[in-house]
Amino acid sequence: MEAVPVNIKQTISDMANSEKSLVNASLADLSNINPDELNYLSQVWPTIEVDRKRKIISRLLELAEDNFELNFDSIFKNCLRDPDAEVRTKAIEGLWENEETTLIFPFIRMLNEDSSEAVQAAAAKSLSKYALLAELKKLGPSSSSRVSQALLAIIVDDSKPKEVWRRALEAAAPLSLPEVKNAIEKAYKSNDPKLKSSAIYAMGRNCDSLWMPILIKEMSSPDSNSRYESAGACGEICDDEAVPYLIKLIQDKDPEVQQAAIAALGKIGGAKAKQQLLKCLNSPDEIVSEAAEAALKQIDAEDDSLF
Repeated sequence: MEAVPVNIKQTISDMANSEKSLVNASLADLSNINPDELNYLSQVWPTIEVDRKRKIISRLLELAEDNFELNFDSIFKNCLRDPDAEVRTKAIEGLWENEETTLIFPFIRMLNEDSSEAVQAAAAKSLSKYALLAELKKLGPSSSSRVSQALLAIIVDDSKPKEVWRRALEAAAPLSLPEVKNAIEKAYKSNDPKLKSSAIYAMGRNCDSLWMPILIKEMSSPDSNSRYESAGACGEICDDEAVPYLIKLIQDKDPEVQQAAIAALGKIGGAKAKQQLLKCLNSPDEIVSEAAEAALKQIDAEDDSLF
């Protein structure tokens, strides 16, 4: 066994001491730690106060989001079985971009067995990337089947907690299965604003133009969240039919809806969308002009790749 470097031991010791401030530069040393270092951390971790552990994992999550070169996945994996639900939830969030199939089983276990609804919901969200990979045939048959069955078991069960159910619906949305479409329609027709919002979001991830009449209707909704989700969903489906309605939303009173509409135009592309985005570059509204610039870059990148 290799000796754990002194600096790593000191970082872990300071990290465990609630009296000391968490220093980003020191925490960054824990990126890509080796098995011996992880083992040492695992021995110290249970001795750390709960509030301190929550602060540590939140900070690691922030650091990883701010700097893609930092990787704390081994620590996040270790925290999936932490006694504290908030730590487990953050650990799942930290593994958002990790597509290792070895994580499928623990995520499904947490979805089905964890005592915390927040953890179950986070686990459902974490399975969304695998559902997409399964739909794109980029996941093995066994893993694809396991993910699909786990998510379908949730969305056909009305007894599940609402937050867990809707997150499972969002995660299952890419799957081209009748059960998924039925669940999306059911959530959309419910009187619950959160379920309806999830349904609209899921329509986009389902990538089927059959949802376009609903999305076009919702882009005129008095509810800003419905307009926002509909614009985003249109961007995912990439149907030209949405372009005139998205152009109208550029004048929306809600800045987030404006940004969603502009981003959707960038994903859909085409002459009309590009013409409108070029006009937006001269907008006195900085939010609009900056969003348009980003959308045009996306169109140009797509054009270059096609060329």
